Amino acid sequence: MARPLPPLNALRAFEAAGRHENFSRAAEEMNVSHSAISRHVRGLEHRLGVALFRDLPRGLELTVEGRNYLSRVTVALDLISDATEDLGETPEGRITVSSEPLFALKVLMPRLKRFYAVFPNVEVHIEATNALADVDRYEADIALRFAFRGELDAPSDLISDTPLHVYAAPDLRPEGWSDPREVLEYRRFKDRGAGIWDRWGQLTGLAPGEVSDPRKYLETELAFEAAVQGLGVYLGAGDCVAGEVGAGRLVRCFDAGFRDGAMRLVQSTRARRHKAARAFREWLLDETSDLRGWSCSN
Repeated sequence: MARPLPPLNALRAFEAAGRHENFSRAAEEMNVSHSAISRHVRGLEHRLGVALFRDLPRGLELTVEGRNYLSRVTVALDLISDATEDLGETPEGRITVSSEPLFALKVLMPRLKRFYAVFPNVEVHIEATNALADVDRYEADIALRFAFRGELDAPSDLISDTPLHVYAAPDLRPEGWSDPREVLEYRRFKDRGAGIWDRWGQLTGLAPGEVSDPRKYLETELAFEAAVQGLGVYLGAGDCVAGEVGAGRLVRCFDAGFRDGAMRLVQSTRARRHKAARAFREWLLDETSDLRGWSCSN
């Protein structure tokens, strides 16, 4: 008996729209127009004789029938995708990796060439954003998230737990650094987190609040570049400064440092089955092994 299957394109459009509960985001994911998604979904509703979405003032919402249908269609499409991918010998396709901008720029991008050398048929799309991608809604296959406590509620892999130290351009103080109070002579920039300068100050014996800087906050990427340009000192994690230190554009001013969380990798359930996403995860864990286990004074 022939299966009563709707058109595959209609199912794909509905599944993407259902995950996002948004036609525009589904269209962006599938690289088609908003009208194409709408046409496929309305055609599917007409074929099934069931309303899958309801229009709300703020946007779309799945109906009860639509939500139940989505849960089963997603599993079916994943199975088809997995079966198709298993026929291939090497990972291929496109994966989306969401990452904090500075980590993406200073850690991922310099290493990505080595990934492509091993997996030339995998295209990695990096979304550099401070927003937290929802991997369960397929906003990204893999998300690199900073965990302030070092752990996340969701299952994750440790990528980097490098401690924070103070860095500066070598010509900012050519005579070198010996007393922590010397940082008070300069503008003070920082990596993520509130109160980390106070924490470093207390670690080095400065009075509480002595090292606080009332100057206007700079985005992390700008604070980093300000330090490279010699505008002041920078308190940041060693993973993102390693390239600049290696090139001689920054130097570590003092041995005192501390950990303030860790960068961790989170992936969707679907990504765990996706050959290309698995390859990227395994490669990144191996590639960043040098960013774990650094010693620090606290």
